[in-house]
Amino acid sequence: MFRLYLNAFVSIALRLRPEILNFVPEAPMISALRPAKRIFAALFILSFLSPASFAQAPGAAPAQQGGITREQADQILQELREIHKLLANGAAQPRAPQAAQAAAAAPSAQIGKINIAGLPILGRRDAPLTMIEFSDYQCPYCRAFHTGTFDELKKNWIDTGKLRFISWDMPLEFHSNAAKAAQAARCAGDQNKFWEFRSLLIANADKLGSDDILSYAQQVPQLDVDRFKACVKSDQFTEAIKKSVSDANGQGVTGTPTFLIGKTQGDVVDGIILVGAKPFAEFDSKLKEQMGK
Repeated sequence: MFRLYLNAFVSIALRLRPEILNFVPEAPMISALRPAKRIFAALFILSFLSPASFAQAPGAAPAQQGGITREQADQILQELREIHKLLANGAAQPRAPQAAQAAAAAPSAQIGKINIAGLPILGRRDAPLTMIEFSDYQCPYCRAFHTGTFDELKKNWIDTGKLRFISWDMPLEFHSNAAKAAQAARCAGDQNKFWEFRSLLIANADKLGSDDILSYAQQVPQLDVDRFKACVKSDQFTEAIKKSVSDANGQGVTGTPTFLIGKTQGDVVDGIILVGAKPFAEFDSKLKEQMGK
């Protein structure tokens, strides 16, 4: 229930004050953070919200379709204040000695185990390590990972045969085009063009309407566009993508990008979970740790 309140709080806050992302880039994944950091981030976000956040600009017309009334704004603000009290009480409440000891004894790294059978693989199938990226094609942080880290990861680990890379569909509900983009990528995969098409989707994460997706398909060499269009229209991968999201949630994955890194064991990946578009050095360090096990 606490996470539901938190997710609602962040969703409202980002809608009202999108500039929050300049200061708290992990805001969309706040529920995946550790409790202490989660509370700090939430309180920080709340500092952006005041009655002025809801105020109508001087001379502006009253909010119509897609906007909110003054009464609705006051109600939302009151709900946010109540959430603030919950968060503040949670931060101030002392931890019982037994709970503190249990937390100290808990492993610092989150672990996961998942089956990748049937998914496209980038790199050698028998590479000693496997990395899964749980991704959403509209996610700006996924794009940041691929523009800022992936090339170096590919050069040093995938192309050298030490790592195989898996893309795991996890379209988030608040991204209206993400699920359709995931289906389109799978349709391209039916023609062995998954990775080429995926790269185009990620590079254009902010332009994934139906016409956009079709234009990207036309840019992929030797892709049968008519066959691709029929596949996308059929929605044949809808249930598989829903199961993909459910399986990811079962591993405690709630935001994108999230990564599972572990030793290759056939179709099973059993390892540690990392959250966020981290720099190459951090991935490199974790991969070396896994290689040494």
